[in-house]
Amino acid sequence: MDETWPQPGEILKVGASASVQFAGNRGLRFRVIRIDAGLTAHTYAGWLWLEGYVLDRHGHARQRRLIFVRRAGLLRLAAVHR
Repeated sequence: MDETWPQPGEILKVGASASVQFAGNRGLRFRVIRIDAGLTAHTYAGWLWLEGYVLDRHGHARQRRLIFVRRAGLLRLAAVHR
């Protein structure tokens, strides 16, 4: 997996493979604002802290959150085109 992602603006599917707290109907679509490098530097290899917005079914931001997830368990739904 590419270590340069996720990037700000990308939309991810966050489910059980990213963290058990997002299993079943607790999964979400998440727009990344930033990776919290300070927190991520002091955690387990392959895990990171992401700050962003939970999106509703229309793609509108509904809740700002900081989440702790496994990078390998994330699914990119929309990439940022720069």
